[in-house]
Amino acid sequence: MTIVDLDRKAIKEGLAEGALLVIDVREAYEFEAGHIPGSVSHPLSEFDPAALAELVRADGRRPVLSCAAGVRSANALVAAQRAGLDLSEHYRGGFKDWYGAGEDIAR
Repeated sequence: MTIVDLDRKAIKEGLAEGALLVIDVREAYEFEAGHIPGSVSHPLSEFDPAALAELVRADGRRPVLSCAAGVRSANALVAAQRAGLDLSEHYRGGFKDWYGAGEDIAR
């Protein structure tokens, strides 16, 4: 299994360039309370490899998984790779790092 850690700078740059699709694997209530602007919700508790593959295919940007602090997104990557999906990147610090640094959030 390959897991590539991205930091906040890489996430900010990728979003600004329109190159990244940030997929937030936190629960829906966490996402609704606040999330990285432009990210989409795909809760790990409802993990569906086919739906995730379709989301990634339909969007076309480079997918990066994110969660609160990097644990669930790493677990989601392992599950996705075991299901045959070619995903490897996640936001190591997650939403806590983003919010803690004073970045804008969406609700």
